[in-house]
Amino acid sequence: MFTFLSVPPYLFSSDLEGCCCIVWHSVVHTTMVKPVCRGDIHGQYTDLLRLFEYGGFPPEANYLFLGDYVDRGKQSLETICLLLAYKIKYPENFFLLRGNHECASINRIYGFYDECKRRFNIKLWKTFTDCFNCLPIAAIVDEKIFCCHGGLSPDLQSMEQIRRIMRPTDVPDTGLLCDLLWSDPDKDVQGWGENDRGVSFTFGADVVVEDGYEFFAKRQLVTLFSAPNYCGEFDNAGGMMSVDETLMCSFQILKPSEKKAKYQYGGMNSGRPVTPPRTAQAPKKR
Repeated sequence: MFTFLSVPPYLFSSDLEGCCCIVWHSVVHTTMVKPVCRGDIHGQYTDLLRLFEYGGFPPEANYLFLGDYVDRGKQSLETICLLLAYKIKYPENFFLLRGNHECASINRIYGFYDECKRRFNIKLWKTFTDCFNCLPIAAIVDEKIFCCHGGLSPDLQSMEQIRRIMRPTDVPDTGLLCDLLWSDPDKDVQGWGENDRGVSFTFGADVVVEDGYEFFAKRQLVTLFSAPNYCGEFDNAGGMMSVDETLMCSFQILKPSEKKAKYQYGGMNSGRPVTPPRTAQAPKKR
């Protein structure tokens, strides 16, 4: 069981680089049975530990994480290192998908680069980038439930297209890979629409939802968000979904433990707002 609360000072960047290299060779496309699914974590390490306390520490349960492990939170390194360590320790029980923040052009701006540079060095950030470029894009639960970080794509006609995505790869600005990481479900859209975020599409709740999960499309689709009190600004809950052998889905809700200071980073991230939840209101500025 991992219970460290910070990356210890005697853990050198070479150790973390070795961790990334092992995962680089271990990620493969696979199907899953009876997983606990979790959404965005965004460097909220103590909340990640709380989620494990609720659902059981590996290998008590199979886990599928849907991406966005780094940026915005204060402990992205602790978060990603714990997740990678579990992937190495329990490769058949623990799975990590890629999110849109596992992309150099995004986490260069929203905090992870600055954290690596401040606590270790830029080389470590580049090593994580190489690792992120190898993460799988999608998973299938028991051959029936399709899971990815973002959503569907107008270019997606068959699962074989996803299997043919070459890795390692950066995330392009358009196309299938971009859509799988960036597209959003929208209750008010029929078919495909423009995404307010300026990238990819909406298809007919943003990634942040007030209760940790939300259904769409007559309960054929569900979105998860697992970072409670996101960025210390929204009083949202975090959610995780368990799937049993009959494909029955159940949910656990993690309420915010306490009000936290808003996460901020200097440098290139200074002044950039967080993504607000569509179902929650940001606190008014005083």
